[in-house]
Amino acid sequence: MLIKFCGITRQQDADVAQRLGADFCGFIFHPKSPRYIGPESAANIATGNASRVGVFVKQDAAEIIETMQKARLDFAQLHGDQDIACAKAIGPNIIRALWPARYGQIGQILVDAEKFAPYCQYFLLDSGKAGGGHGKATDLASLAGLELPRPYFLAGGLNTDNIRLALARCAPAGLDLNSGVEDAPGVKNAAKMAECARIARNIETDFQH
Repeated sequence: MLIKFCGITRQQDADVAQRLGADFCGFIFHPKSPRYIGPESAANIATGNASRVGVFVKQDAAEIIETMQKARLDFAQLHGDQDIACAKAIGPNIIRALWPARYGQIGQILVDAEKFAPYCQYFLLDSGKAGGGHGKATDLASLAGLELPRPYFLAGGLNTDNIRLALARCAPAGLDLNSGVEDAPGVKNAAKMAECARIARNIETDFQH
């Protein structure tokens, strides 16, 4: 189970993520987000072996590429209405966010997924119909049996109380943990981070037996 801690703004939270063996650390470059961080500040936060992900909402390909260089990013998470041309220009390390609630029937998400699949490594399924980090839970029942052409992260209000249910109802490759492991926007809670990681990995072990 891949674990991604997103909305990192402080070195101490990145340190906790490293100790927990997180696979990805995410930085949000959307100025309207309460978890916004500038490229230079993100560059100064060390993440060890965790891949560095930048979350972009309004930026175009040129600005994303520039920010990736400044912030020492490994992946770009397209979390807005960026099109395939944008993904192709940045590639290949793309995480494409999709919002299941946008689609009348969950199967319709496959149309967009197939279009982006050649230009991304992962998808991220978020709650609501746009944006993220608002703590709202994803409609898990609609994701049961969903198979996308790339592995996907599950996002949307995940916390210590609902991870077990989430993983019982759908089969993501990873979890994107943000608001559910915070004391305040951009201020992570180390105990919640650790407990979410423990639950996710224990469930994965149980599935293998």
